[in-house]
Amino acid sequence: MESNRQRKVAQIIQEDFAELFRKQSAESKQSFLVSVSDVKISPDLGVAKIYLSIFPQEFRASIMKEIELNKAQYRNFLGQKMAKQVRVIPQLNFYLDTALDDVEKIDKALRGEGDNPVL
Repeated sequence: MESNRQRKVAQIIQEDFAELFRKQSAESKQSFLVSVSDVKISPDLGVAKIYLSIFPQEFRASIMKEIELNKAQYRNFLGQKMAKQVRVIPQLNFYLDTALDDVEKIDKALRGEGDNPVL
């Protein structure tokens, strides 16, 4: 169960990264959307798991690769934002959130589209 402190820190991280990714996608020549769907933080506030939804799908691999390459810069950005609120800036782990894709697959299957036709 998450403590209040974990929830507050996770919310701050989610808001900061949502704004950062919004600015980056606005400045990019390609049109894509990166949203922070969830942030989980360890009890010691040392590790943050950040779940990202990236649309359209064809940009997912390249954007995740770029995010992994720039992980140190993102942690530095977070350190500047949260310097007065936490003692240790958490290590960042980024994950691709595919929950919406799973919902879409199930919805298609229920409508009889895709691999599972209605009998």
